[in-house]
Amino acid sequence: MGSKEQRRAAKAMRSFNTTGPVRPEEHYCIPPLQRLDLDGVLELIRGGRYFVLHAPRQTGKTSAMLALRDLLNDGGEFRCLYVNVEAAQASRENLSEAMATILTELRRRARITFRDDAMVNLVAGVGERTAPGNALCESLTLWSEADPRPLVVLIDEIDTLVGDTLISVLRQLRSGYDSRPGSFPQSVALCGVRDVRDYRLRSAAGNEVVTGGSAFNIKAASLRLGDFSNSEVRALLAQHSDETGQGFEEEALETVWRQTRGQPWLVNALANEACFRSRTGRDRTRTVTAEAILDAQEQIILRRETHLDQLADKLQEERVRRVVEPLLSGGDERPFSARDVEYVRDLGLVAVDQPLRLANPIYAEVVPRELTDAAQEGLVESTSWYVSPNGALDLDKLMAAFQAFFREHSEHWVERFDYKEAGPQLLLQAFLQRIVNGGGRIEREYGLGRRRTDLLIVWPEAAPASDPPGSSGTAPVDSAGRATRRYVIECKVLRRTLEQTLAEGLEQTVDYMDRCNAEAGHLVIFDRTTEREWNERIFRRDETLNGRAVTVWGM
Repeated sequence: MGSKEQRRAAKAMRSFNTTGPVRPEEHYCIPPLQRLDLDGVLELIRGGRYFVLHAPRQTGKTSAMLALRDLLNDGGEFRCLYVNVEAAQASRENLSEAMATILTELRRRARITFRDDAMVNLVAGVGERTAPGNALCESLTLWSEADPRPLVVLIDEIDTLVGDTLISVLRQLRSGYDSRPGSFPQSVALCGVRDVRDYRLRSAAGNEVVTGGSAFNIKAASLRLGDFSNSEVRALLAQHSDETGQGFEEEALETVWRQTRGQPWLVNALANEACFRSRTGRDRTRTVTAEAILDAQEQIILRRETHLDQLADKLQEERVRRVVEPLLSGGDERPFSARDVEYVRDLGLVAVDQPLRLANPIYAEVVPRELTDAAQEGLVESTSWYVSPNGALDLDKLMAAFQAFFREHSEHWVERFDYKEAGPQLLLQAFLQRIVNGGGRIEREYGLGRRRTDLLIVWPEAAPASDPPGSSGTAPVDSAGRATRRYVIECKVLRRTLEQTLAEGLEQTVDYMDRCNAEAGHLVIFDRTTEREWNERIFRRDETLNGRAVTVWGM
Protein backbone atom coordinates (compact mmCIF):
# COMPACT_ATOMS: atom_id res chain seq x y z
CA MET A 1 0.00 0.00 0.00
CA GLY A 2 3.01 2.26 0.25
CA SER A 3 4.06 4.65 2.95
CA LYS A 4 1.75 7.05 4.72
CA GLU A 5 3.46 9.93 2.90
CA GLN A 6 2.84 8.25 -0.48
CA ARG A 7 -0.81 7.72 0.33
CA ARG A 8 -1.09 11.38 1.26
CA ALA A 9 0.51 12.43 -2.04
CA ALA A 10 -1.86 10.18 -4.00
CA LYS A 11 -4.88 12.01 -2.64
CA ALA A 12 -6.02 15.26 -4.23
CA MET A 13 -4.58 18.18 -2.30
CA ARG A 14 -7.28 20.01 -0.38
CA SER A 15 -6.91 23.58 0.83
CA PHE A 16 -8.47 26.15 3.13
CA ASN A 17 -11.38 27.88 1.43
CA THR A 18 -11.66 31.68 1.36
CA THR A 19 -13.81 32.10 -1.77
CA GLY A 20 -17.38 30.91 -2.22
CA PRO A 21 -19.16 27.79 -0.96
CA VAL A 22 -17.10 24.87 0.28
CA ARG A 23 -16.56 21.78 -1.83
CA PRO A 24 -15.62 18.93 0.50
CA GLU A 25 -13.55 17.26 -2.21
CA GLU A 26 -11.49 20.45 -2.63
CA HIS A 27 -11.57 22.12 0.77
CA TYR A 28 -11.01 21.30 4.39
CA CYS A 29 -14.38 21.95 5.97
CA ILE A 30 -16.70 21.42 8.87
CA PRO A 31 -19.73 19.60 7.34
CA PRO A 32 -22.18 22.46 6.61
CA LEU A 33 -25.26 20.66 7.93
CA GLN A 34 -23.42 19.95 11.17
CA ARG A 35 -23.41 23.70 11.78
CA LEU A 36 -27.22 23.96 11.46
CA ASP A 37 -29.89 22.85 13.87
CA LEU A 38 -30.79 20.31 11.21
CA ASP A 39 -33.60 18.65 13.17
CA GLY A 40 -35.17 22.05 13.74
CA VAL A 41 -34.84 23.00 10.06
CA LEU A 42 -36.39 19.71 8.88
CA GLU A 43 -39.23 20.19 11.36
CA LEU A 44 -39.93 23.62 9.85
CA ILE A 45 -39.90 22.21 6.33
CA ARG A 46 -42.14 19.22 7.11
CA GLY A 47 -44.50 21.56 8.95
CA GLY A 48 -44.88 23.76 5.86
CA ARG A 49 -43.15 26.74 7.48
CA TYR A 50 -41.46 29.69 5.83
CA PHE A 51 -38.33 30.83 7.65
CA VAL A 52 -35.18 32.95 7.50
CA LEU A 53 -31.54 31.90 7.82
CA HIS A 54 -29.22 34.83 8.35
CA ALA A 55 -25.58 35.37 9.29
CA PRO A 56 -22.71 37.74 8.44
CA ARG A 57 -21.04 37.46 5.06
CA GLN A 58 -18.69 34.55 4.46
CA THR A 59 -19.94 32.59 7.42
CA GLY A 60 -21.10 29.53 5.46
CA LYS A 61 -24.77 30.28 4.69
CA THR A 62 -24.61 29.32 1.02
CA SER A 63 -22.69 26.13 1.79
CA ALA A 64 -25.40 25.20 4.30
CA MET A 65 -28.21 25.93 1.82
CA LEU A 66 -26.60 23.86 -0.94
CA ALA A 67 -26.03 20.96 1.44
CA LEU A 68 -29.65 21.19 2.61
CA ARG A 69 -30.85 21.16 -1.02
CA ASP A 70 -28.87 18.01 -1.76
CA LEU A 71 -30.09 16.30 1.43
CA LEU A 72 -33.74 16.98 0.62
CA ASN A 73 -33.46 15.94 -3.02
CA ASP A 74 -31.55 12.76 -2.17
CA GLY A 75 -34.23 11.78 0.34
CA GLY A 76 -36.96 11.73 -2.32
CA GLU A 77 -39.65 13.18 -0.04
CA PHE A 78 -39.29 16.71 -1.44
CA ARG A 79 -38.10 18.53 -4.51
CA CYS A 80 -35.78 21.32 -3.39
CA LEU A 81 -34.61 24.23 -5.55
CA TYR A 82 -31.85 26.64 -4.52
CA VAL A 83 -31.63 30.02 -6.26
CA ASN A 84 -29.34 33.02 -5.77
CA VAL A 85 -31.11 36.29 -6.66
CA GLU A 86 -28.09 38.60 -6.31
CA ALA A 87 -27.87 39.19 -10.07
CA ALA A 88 -31.15 41.12 -9.90
CA GLN A 89 -29.54 43.73 -7.65
CA ALA A 90 -28.14 45.50 -10.70
CA SER A 91 -31.69 46.31 -11.86
CA ARG A 92 -32.37 48.19 -8.63
CA GLU A 93 -35.96 49.57 -8.84
CA ASN A 94 -36.66 48.33 -12.39
CA LEU A 95 -39.14 45.63 -11.39
CA SER A 96 -39.67 44.20 -14.90
CA GLU A 97 -35.96 43.81 -15.53
CA ALA A 98 -35.22 42.47 -12.05
CA MET A 99 -38.04 39.91 -12.22
CA ALA A 100 -36.87 38.73 -15.64
CA THR A 101 -33.40 38.16 -14.15
CA ILE A 102 -34.83 36.21 -11.20
CA LEU A 103 -36.99 34.00 -13.45
CA THR A 104 -34.04 33.29 -15.74
CA GLU A 105 -31.94 32.27 -12.76
CA LEU A 106 -34.78 30.09 -11.44
CA ARG A 107 -34.99 28.22 -14.74
CA ARG A 108 -31.21 27.82 -14.91
CA ARG A 109 -31.06 26.38 -11.42
CA ALA A 110 -34.01 24.09 -12.10
CA ARG A 111 -32.33 22.72 -15.23
CA ILE A 112 -29.07 22.06 -13.32
CA THR A 113 -30.78 20.61 -10.24
CA PHE A 114 -33.57 18.48 -11.68
CA ARG A 115 -32.17 17.69 -15.15
CA ASP A 116 -35.75 17.96 -16.39
CA ASP A 117 -36.39 20.08 -19.48
CA ALA A 118 -40.13 19.56 -19.16
CA MET A 119 -40.11 21.32 -15.80
CA VAL A 120 -38.07 24.19 -17.21
CA ASN A 121 -40.32 24.48 -20.28
CA LEU A 122 -43.37 24.55 -18.03
CA VAL A 123 -42.52 28.07 -16.86
CA ALA A 124 -40.95 29.32 -20.10
CA GLY A 125 -42.64 32.53 -21.17
CA VAL A 126 -44.26 33.23 -17.80
CA GLY A 127 -42.44 36.54 -17.66
CA GLU A 128 -43.86 37.57 -21.04
CA ARG A 129 -47.49 36.65 -20.40
CA THR A 130 -47.71 37.57 -16.70
CA ALA A 131 -47.25 40.93 -14.96
CA PRO A 132 -43.87 41.29 -13.15
CA GLY A 133 -45.69 41.58 -9.84
CA ASN A 134 -47.11 38.08 -10.24
CA ALA A 135 -44.55 36.24 -12.42
CA LEU A 136 -42.63 34.61 -9.57
CA CYS A 137 -45.84 33.48 -7.87
CA GLU A 138 -47.14 31.96 -11.13
CA SER A 139 -43.88 30.10 -11.83
CA LEU A 140 -43.78 28.58 -8.34
CA THR A 141 -47.46 27.60 -8.64
CA LEU A 142 -46.88 25.78 -11.94
CA TRP A 143 -43.88 23.91 -10.52
CA SER A 144 -45.73 22.97 -7.34
CA GLU A 145 -48.69 21.54 -9.29
CA ALA A 146 -46.51 19.57 -11.69
CA ASP A 147 -45.33 16.97 -9.15
CA PRO A 148 -46.97 15.38 -6.10
CA ARG A 149 -43.79 15.82 -4.08
CA PRO A 150 -43.85 19.10 -2.12
CA LEU A 151 -41.57 21.84 -3.48
CA VAL A 152 -39.05 23.55 -1.18
CA VAL A 153 -37.38 26.77 -2.35
CA LEU A 154 -34.20 28.23 -0.83
CA ILE A 155 -33.66 31.87 -1.87
CA ASP A 156 -30.12 33.12 -1.23
CA GLU A 157 -28.85 36.73 -1.08
CA ILE A 158 -32.43 37.96 -0.63
CA ASP A 159 -31.28 41.17 1.06
CA THR A 160 -29.26 42.27 -1.98
CA LEU A 161 -32.58 43.22 -3.58
CA VAL A 162 -33.87 46.74 -2.94
CA GLY A 163 -37.05 48.78 -2.99
CA ASP A 164 -39.94 47.64 -5.16
CA THR A 165 -38.09 44.52 -6.31
CA LEU A 166 -37.67 43.16 -2.80
CA ILE A 167 -41.18 44.23 -1.80
CA SER A 168 -42.59 42.41 -4.82
CA VAL A 169 -40.68 39.17 -4.15
CA LEU A 170 -41.76 39.10 -0.50
CA ARG A 171 -45.39 39.88 -1.29
CA GLN A 172 -45.59 37.29 -4.08
CA LEU A 173 -44.34 34.66 -1.65
CA ARG A 174 -46.93 35.81 0.85
CA SER A 175 -49.75 35.83 -1.72
CA GLY A 176 -49.25 32.16 -2.60
CA TYR A 177 -48.70 31.00 0.97
CA ASP A 178 -52.28 29.81 1.53
CA SER A 179 -52.07 27.57 -1.58
CA ARG A 180 -49.24 25.40 -0.28
CA PRO A 181 -48.31 22.62 -0.72
CA GLY A 182 -50.43 21.55 -3.70
CA SER A 183 -50.18 24.82 -5.60
CA PHE A 184 -47.29 26.61 -3.93
CA PRO A 185 -44.00 25.65 -2.24
CA GLN A 186 -44.37 23.64 0.95
CA SER A 187 -41.57 25.67 2.54
CA VAL A 188 -39.46 28.69 1.59
CA ALA A 189 -36.22 29.75 3.27
CA LEU A 190 -34.88 33.27 2.78
CA CYS A 191 -31.13 33.52 3.28
CA GLY A 192 -29.17 36.73 3.77
CA VAL A 193 -27.08 38.83 6.11
CA ARG A 194 -30.00 40.30 8.02
CA ASP A 195 -33.27 39.07 9.42
CA VAL A 196 -36.18 40.06 7.18
CA ARG A 197 -37.84 41.92 10.07
CA ASP A 198 -35.04 44.50 9.88
CA TYR A 199 -35.62 45.42 6.23
CA ARG A 200 -36.96 48.93 5.83
CA LEU A 201 -37.95 49.33 2.20
CA ARG A 202 -39.02 52.47 0.36
CA SER A 203 -41.27 51.90 -2.60
CA ALA A 204 -40.26 54.06 -5.56
CA ALA A 205 -43.81 54.00 -6.89
CA GLY A 206 -45.62 55.30 -3.81
CA ASN A 207 -42.65 56.58 -1.77
CA GLU A 208 -44.03 54.50 1.10
CA VAL A 209 -41.87 52.86 3.74
CA VAL A 210 -42.54 49.13 4.12
CA THR A 211 -40.92 46.93 6.76
CA GLY A 212 -39.78 43.44 5.86
CA GLY A 213 -41.87 42.06 8.69
CA SER A 214 -45.09 43.42 7.22
CA ALA A 215 -44.23 42.36 3.67
CA PHE A 216 -43.34 38.84 4.83
CA ASN A 217 -45.44 38.27 7.95
CA ILE A 218 -45.71 34.55 7.18
CA LYS A 219 -42.23 33.92 8.63
CA ALA A 220 -42.31 31.25 11.31
CA ALA A 221 -38.71 31.43 12.54
CA SER A 222 -35.41 33.27 12.17
CA LEU A 223 -32.30 31.12 12.44
CA ARG A 224 -28.78 32.46 12.75
CA LEU A 225 -25.79 30.48 11.54
CA GLY A 226 -23.09 30.83 14.17
CA ASP A 227 -19.31 30.96 13.95
CA PHE A 228 -17.07 27.95 14.50
CA SER A 229 -16.64 26.73 18.04
CA ASN A 230 -13.12 26.27 19.41
CA SER A 231 -13.39 22.52 18.82
CA GLU A 232 -14.52 23.09 15.22
CA VAL A 233 -11.53 25.39 14.60
CA ARG A 234 -9.22 22.67 15.86
CA ALA A 235 -11.03 20.00 13.82
CA LEU A 236 -10.64 22.06 10.65
CA LEU A 237 -6.91 22.61 11.18
CA ALA A 238 -6.47 18.93 12.09
CA GLN A 239 -7.70 17.97 8.61
CA HIS A 240 -4.69 19.77 7.15
CA SER A 241 -2.34 18.07 9.60
CA ASP A 242 -3.82 14.63 8.84
CA GLU A 243 -3.50 15.07 5.08
CA THR A 244 -0.12 16.79 4.88
CA GLY A 245 1.66 15.83 8.09
CA GLN A 246 2.17 19.50 8.95
CA GLY A 247 1.31 20.17 12.57
CA PHE A 248 0.30 23.25 14.52
CA GLU A 249 1.86 24.19 17.82
CA GLU A 250 -0.64 24.31 20.65
CA GLU A 251 0.02 28.04 20.97
CA ALA A 252 -0.73 28.44 17.25
CA LEU A 253 -4.10 26.71 17.67
CA GLU A 254 -4.90 28.95 20.63
CA THR A 255 -3.86 32.02 18.62
CA VAL A 256 -6.16 31.17 15.70
CA TRP A 257 -9.09 30.84 18.10
CA ARG A 258 -8.21 33.94 20.12
CA GLN A 259 -7.72 36.20 17.09
CA THR A 260 -10.76 35.03 15.10
CA ARG A 261 -13.21 33.85 17.79
CA GLY A 262 -14.23 31.27 15.19
CA GLN A 263 -15.28 33.60 12.34
CA PRO A 264 -15.10 31.05 9.47
CA TRP A 265 -13.53 33.23 6.79
CA LEU A 266 -10.89 34.54 9.19
CA VAL A 267 -10.00 31.00 10.37
CA ASN A 268 -9.58 29.79 6.81
CA ALA A 269 -7.72 32.92 5.71
CA LEU A 270 -5.16 32.71 8.54
CA ALA A 271 -4.55 29.00 7.92
CA ASN A 272 -4.36 29.48 4.16
CA GLU A 273 -1.83 32.28 4.54
CA ALA A 274 0.29 30.38 7.07
CA CYS A 275 0.23 27.02 5.27
CA PHE A 276 -0.06 27.79 1.55
CA ARG A 277 0.96 31.38 0.77
CA SER A 278 3.88 31.75 3.16
CA ARG A 279 7.13 30.41 1.69
CA THR A 280 8.17 28.82 4.96
CA GLY A 281 4.65 27.54 5.59
CA ARG A 282 4.71 25.50 2.39
CA ASP A 283 7.50 23.44 3.91
CA ARG A 284 5.43 20.63 5.40
CA THR A 285 8.26 19.63 7.73
CA ARG A 286 7.87 22.94 9.59
CA THR A 287 5.33 23.12 12.37
CA VAL A 288 3.04 26.16 12.19
CA THR A 289 3.82 28.52 15.08
CA ALA A 290 1.84 31.25 16.79
CA GLU A 291 4.21 33.78 15.26
CA ALA A 292 3.38 32.43 11.80
CA ILE A 293 -0.34 32.93 12.53
CA LEU A 294 0.25 36.53 13.66
CA ASP A 295 2.37 37.17 10.56
CA ALA A 296 -0.48 35.76 8.45
CA GLN A 297 -2.90 38.11 10.19
CA GLU A 298 -0.75 41.11 9.29
CA GLN A 299 -0.57 40.03 5.66
CA ILE A 300 -4.32 39.66 5.17
CA ILE A 301 -4.87 43.05 6.82
CA LEU A 302 -2.25 44.78 4.67
CA ARG A 303 -3.70 43.25 1.50
CA ARG A 304 -7.13 44.63 2.43
CA GLU A 305 -8.70 41.30 1.58
CA THR A 306 -12.26 41.65 0.26
CA HIS A 307 -13.87 40.32 3.43
CA LEU A 308 -12.11 42.92 5.57
CA ASP A 309 -12.55 45.68 3.00
CA GLN A 310 -16.32 45.13 2.86
CA LEU A 311 -16.48 45.20 6.63
CA ALA A 312 -14.45 48.41 6.81
CA ASP A 313 -16.71 50.02 4.23
CA LYS A 314 -19.66 49.64 6.62
CA LEU A 315 -17.90 51.93 9.13
CA GLN A 316 -19.06 54.91 7.07
CA GLU A 317 -22.73 54.17 7.79
CA GLU A 318 -24.22 56.39 10.48
CA ARG A 319 -25.95 53.58 12.38
CA VAL A 320 -22.66 51.65 12.48
CA ARG A 321 -20.80 54.74 13.69
CA ARG A 322 -23.32 55.24 16.51
CA VAL A 323 -22.44 51.80 17.90
CA VAL A 324 -18.73 51.54 17.13
CA GLU A 325 -17.61 55.04 18.16
CA PRO A 326 -18.32 54.64 21.90
CA LEU A 327 -16.60 51.23 21.78
CA LEU A 328 -13.42 52.88 20.51
CA SER A 329 -13.56 55.75 22.99
CA GLY A 330 -14.43 53.50 25.93
CA GLY A 331 -17.25 55.81 26.91
CA ASP A 332 -20.47 55.09 28.75
CA GLU A 333 -22.64 56.95 26.26
CA ARG A 334 -25.23 54.96 24.34
CA PRO A 335 -26.20 57.10 21.34
CA PHE A 336 -27.65 54.08 19.57
CA SER A 337 -30.89 52.12 19.54
CA ALA A 338 -31.48 48.41 19.96
CA ARG A 339 -32.09 48.25 16.20
CA ASP A 340 -28.67 49.80 15.57
CA VAL A 341 -27.05 47.07 17.67
CA GLU A 342 -29.04 44.34 15.89
CA TYR A 343 -27.88 45.69 12.54
CA VAL A 344 -24.21 45.82 13.51
CA ARG A 345 -24.47 42.33 15.02
CA ASP A 346 -26.03 41.05 11.80
CA LEU A 347 -23.02 42.45 9.93
CA GLY A 348 -20.81 40.43 12.27
CA LEU A 349 -18.93 43.52 13.38
CA VAL A 350 -19.74 43.15 17.08
CA ALA A 351 -20.06 40.04 19.22
CA VAL A 352 -23.47 38.39 19.62
CA ASP A 353 -23.16 38.18 23.42
CA GLN A 354 -22.53 40.73 26.15
CA PRO A 355 -20.67 42.91 26.88
CA LEU A 356 -20.97 44.91 23.68
CA ARG A 357 -17.60 44.71 21.92
CA LEU A 358 -16.02 44.18 18.53
CA ALA A 359 -16.42 40.58 17.42
CA ASN A 360 -12.77 39.52 17.49
CA PRO A 361 -9.22 40.93 17.81
CA ILE A 362 -8.70 41.01 14.03
CA TYR A 363 -11.70 43.29 13.56
CA ALA A 364 -10.43 45.31 16.54
CA GLU A 365 -7.21 45.76 14.58
CA VAL A 366 -8.84 46.51 11.22
CA VAL A 367 -11.31 49.14 12.47
CA PRO A 368 -8.84 51.73 13.85
CA ARG A 369 -6.46 51.15 10.94
CA GLU A 370 -9.25 51.84 8.48
CA LEU A 371 -10.43 54.93 10.35
CA THR A 372 -6.89 56.34 10.61
CA ASP A 373 -5.56 55.33 7.19
CA ALA A 374 -5.37 58.91 5.92
CA ALA A 375 -3.75 60.08 9.15
CA GLN A 376 -1.08 57.37 8.92
CA GLU A 377 -0.26 58.46 5.38
CA GLY A 378 0.05 62.06 6.55
CA LEU A 379 2.48 61.34 9.36
CA VAL A 380 6.18 61.63 8.59
CA GLU A 381 7.62 60.02 11.70
CA SER A 382 10.57 57.69 11.15
CA THR A 383 10.95 54.45 13.08
CA SER A 384 14.70 54.95 13.25
CA TRP A 385 14.29 57.88 15.66
CA TYR A 386 12.87 55.58 18.33
CA VAL A 387 14.87 52.38 17.86
CA SER A 388 18.30 51.91 19.43
CA PRO A 389 21.19 50.13 17.63
CA ASN A 390 20.36 46.85 19.40
CA GLY A 391 16.75 47.05 18.15
CA ALA A 392 15.13 48.21 21.39
CA LEU A 393 12.14 50.54 21.20
CA ASP A 394 12.52 53.79 23.18
CA LEU A 395 8.87 54.19 24.15
CA ASP A 396 9.52 57.17 26.45
CA LYS A 397 10.96 59.08 23.52
CA LEU A 398 8.10 57.97 21.30
CA MET A 399 5.42 59.06 23.78
CA ALA A 400 7.11 62.43 24.34
CA ALA A 401 7.11 62.97 20.58
CA PHE A 402 3.43 62.11 20.36
CA GLN A 403 2.64 64.49 23.23
CA ALA A 404 4.31 67.33 21.35
CA PHE A 405 2.59 66.29 18.12
CA PHE A 406 -0.80 66.11 19.86
CA ARG A 407 -0.44 69.60 21.32
CA GLU A 408 0.39 71.09 17.94
CA HIS A 409 -1.84 69.12 15.57
CA SER A 410 -4.67 67.38 17.47
CA GLU A 411 -7.41 69.91 16.73
CA HIS A 412 -6.68 69.71 13.02
CA TRP A 413 -6.48 65.90 12.89
CA VAL A 414 -9.38 65.07 15.20
CA GLU A 415 -11.71 67.22 13.12
CA ARG A 416 -10.77 65.17 10.07
CA PHE A 417 -11.93 61.91 11.66
CA ASP A 418 -15.48 60.74 11.04
CA TYR A 419 -15.40 59.29 14.57
CA LYS A 420 -14.61 62.52 16.40
CA GLU A 421 -15.55 61.32 19.89
CA ALA A 422 -12.83 58.67 19.60
CA GLY A 423 -10.51 61.08 17.78
CA PRO A 424 -7.69 61.37 20.39
CA GLN A 425 -7.49 57.60 20.84
CA LEU A 426 -7.50 57.07 17.07
CA LEU A 427 -4.81 59.71 16.55
CA LEU A 428 -2.54 58.00 19.08
CA GLN A 429 -3.12 54.66 17.38
CA ALA A 430 -2.33 56.16 13.97
CA PHE A 431 0.91 57.61 15.35
CA LEU A 432 1.90 54.33 16.97
CA GLN A 433 0.92 52.24 13.94
CA ARG A 434 3.17 54.31 11.72
CA ILE A 435 6.08 53.53 14.02
CA VAL A 436 5.24 49.97 14.92
CA ASN A 437 4.89 49.05 11.24
CA GLY A 438 8.69 49.06 11.35
CA GLY A 439 8.79 45.76 13.19
CA GLY A 440 6.36 45.26 16.06
CA ARG A 441 2.62 44.92 16.45
CA ILE A 442 -0.18 46.46 18.49
CA GLU A 443 -2.89 44.51 20.28
CA ARG A 444 -6.02 46.43 21.24
CA GLU A 445 -8.87 46.00 23.71
CA TYR A 446 -11.88 48.27 23.93
CA GLY A 447 -15.56 48.07 24.67
CA LEU A 448 -18.55 50.06 25.81
CA GLY A 449 -18.34 51.36 29.37
CA ARG A 450 -14.71 50.31 29.91
CA ARG A 451 -13.73 53.98 30.36
CA ARG A 452 -10.40 53.27 28.74
CA THR A 453 -8.69 51.90 25.63
CA ASP A 454 -6.02 49.24 26.18
CA LEU A 455 -3.05 49.09 23.81
CA LEU A 456 -0.24 46.55 24.01
CA ILE A 457 2.91 47.03 21.92
CA VAL A 458 4.86 43.83 21.30
CA TRP A 459 8.30 44.71 20.00
CA PRO A 460 10.89 42.12 18.83
CA GLU A 461 14.51 43.11 19.27
CA ALA A 462 17.37 42.17 17.01
CA ALA A 463 18.97 40.05 19.70
CA PRO A 464 18.19 39.03 23.29
CA ALA A 465 18.90 41.83 25.72
CA SER A 466 19.18 42.00 29.48
CA ASP A 467 16.06 42.96 31.33
CA PRO A 468 15.70 46.67 32.08
CA PRO A 469 15.41 47.86 35.65
CA GLY A 470 11.97 47.27 37.12
CA SER A 471 11.01 44.59 34.61
CA SER A 472 9.23 41.46 35.76
CA GLY A 473 11.68 38.83 34.49
CA THR A 474 13.38 37.39 31.48
CA ALA A 475 12.14 38.90 28.23
CA PRO A 476 9.88 36.55 26.23
CA VAL A 477 11.29 35.13 22.99
CA ASP A 478 9.33 34.76 19.74
CA SER A 479 9.48 31.83 17.30
CA ALA A 480 12.43 33.43 15.49
CA GLY A 481 14.45 33.43 18.71
CA ARG A 482 14.25 37.19 19.15
CA ALA A 483 13.67 38.78 22.55
CA THR A 484 10.34 40.59 22.70
CA ARG A 485 9.36 43.52 24.87
CA ARG A 486 5.80 44.24 25.90
CA TYR A 487 4.63 47.77 26.65
CA VAL A 488 1.17 48.74 27.88
CA ILE A 489 -0.44 52.06 26.92
CA GLU A 490 -3.71 52.82 28.70
CA CYS A 491 -5.84 55.66 27.29
CA LYS A 492 -8.31 57.53 29.51
CA VAL A 493 -10.52 60.55 28.96
CA LEU A 494 -10.50 63.02 31.87
CA ARG A 495 -13.76 62.68 33.80
CA ARG A 496 -14.61 64.42 37.06
CA THR A 497 -11.22 65.47 38.49
CA LEU A 498 -7.68 64.70 37.36
CA GLU A 499 -6.89 62.89 40.60
CA GLN A 500 -9.94 60.65 40.32
CA THR A 501 -9.15 59.82 36.69
CA LEU A 502 -5.50 59.25 37.59
CA ALA A 503 -6.32 56.88 40.44
CA GLU A 504 -8.71 54.84 38.33
CA GLY A 505 -6.29 54.83 35.38
CA LEU A 506 -3.30 53.68 37.43
CA GLU A 507 -5.24 50.73 38.79
CA GLN A 508 -6.40 49.76 35.29
CA THR A 509 -2.92 50.17 33.81
CA VAL A 510 -1.22 48.01 36.43
CA ASP A 511 -3.92 45.37 36.09
CA TYR A 512 -3.42 45.30 32.31
CA MET A 513 0.36 45.13 32.76
CA ASP A 514 -0.03 42.10 35.01
CA ARG A 515 -2.38 40.36 32.56
CA CYS A 516 -0.04 40.99 29.62
CA ASN A 517 3.21 40.36 31.50
CA ALA A 518 4.36 43.80 30.34
CA GLU A 519 7.57 45.33 31.57
CA ALA A 520 6.52 48.97 31.22
CA GLY A 521 3.26 50.86 31.50
CA HIS A 522 2.12 54.25 30.22
CA LEU A 523 -1.14 55.99 31.11
CA VAL A 524 -2.38 58.67 28.71
CA ILE A 525 -5.06 61.05 30.00
CA PHE A 526 -6.84 63.10 27.33
CA ASP A 527 -8.47 66.30 28.53
CA ARG A 528 -11.32 66.99 26.07
CA THR A 529 -12.45 70.17 27.83
CA THR A 530 -11.49 73.60 26.56
CA GLU A 531 -11.47 75.22 29.97
CA ARG A 532 -7.77 74.69 30.69
CA GLU A 533 -4.79 75.99 28.77
CA TRP A 534 -2.39 73.57 27.06
CA ASN A 535 0.27 74.33 29.67
CA GLU A 536 -2.05 72.86 32.31
CA ARG A 537 -3.17 69.88 30.22
CA ILE A 538 0.33 68.80 29.12
CA PHE A 539 2.40 67.02 31.76
CA ARG A 540 4.54 63.96 32.41
CA ARG A 541 4.45 62.23 35.79
CA ASP A 542 6.07 59.07 37.16
CA GLU A 543 3.79 57.07 39.45
CA THR A 544 4.03 53.73 41.27
CA LEU A 545 1.24 51.36 42.25
CA ASN A 546 1.72 47.93 43.84
CA GLY A 547 5.41 48.13 43.07
CA ARG A 548 4.82 48.74 39.35
CA ALA A 549 6.11 51.93 37.72
CA VAL A 550 3.74 53.79 35.38
CA THR A 551 4.53 56.89 33.33
CA VAL A 552 1.55 59.25 33.10
CA TRP A 553 1.15 61.58 30.11
CA GLY A 554 -1.34 64.44 30.23
CA MET A 555 -2.69 65.73 26.92
